[in-house]
Amino acid sequence: MSFLHTMPLEQATGEVRAMYERQQAHFGYLPNYARAFCHRPDVMASWAALLATIRRYAEPRRFELVTLAAAQTLGNSYCALAHGQALTALVGTQDVQAIAEGREPRTLTDAEREMVAFARKVAGHATEVTESDIDRLRAAGFADEEIFDIVVMAAARAFFTKVLDGLGVEADAAYREMTPRLRDALTVGRPIAAGPPEARSAGSAKGSAKASSAEPATKQQ
Repeated sequence: MSFLHTMPLEQATGEVRAMYERQQAHFGYLPNYARAFCHRPDVMASWAALLATIRRYAEPRRFELVTLAAAQTLGNSYCALAHGQALTALVGTQDVQAIAEGREPRTLTDAEREMVAFARKVAGHATEVTESDIDRLRAAGFADEEIFDIVVMAAARAFFTKVLDGLGVEADAAYREMTPRLRDALTVGRPIAAGPPEARSAGSAKGSAKASSAEPATKQQ
């Protein structure tokens, strides 16, 4: 679940307890990423505030497309699974499957294809971004402030994924309930946790993984 010792729900107090209860109320269980932030709940709160600000300027479809592209490029299973699942409600399972497998999704616009390719470049090789990349986005219809938003969405995902992977945090076992082919395509880094976290510590009620389109005040992914 994580390389660090984490605080069980029944022992949590103060800010940690409040964070845990928000997460558990949303999912029906306490997600592994929330447990990892028990050491610095104020950092989680800061991440939630940043994410809320970023999301304010992007419609859900654009946010999820960029975030999935970045998470995959960064090799983080947790975020790829969470945002791949969220994106299925917006573009359909077949398109998410295509994105996950590196194929051309049938319903994405030409502008969205340019955006996804650019987001991958920012996440994986930001120093290789050139002015011609920006010009391609402008030609596809993106205003400069929208291009800024795309870069920020992709770059912010680097923070969260590096924290999770640096601490050895595995995606919640609930993601095993996804369609096997899509689940396997989105598991691009660390494996999904072997068993439900509630069986190992807090005794939380089991729940299935929910789409990550909820407001960051409730869910910080």
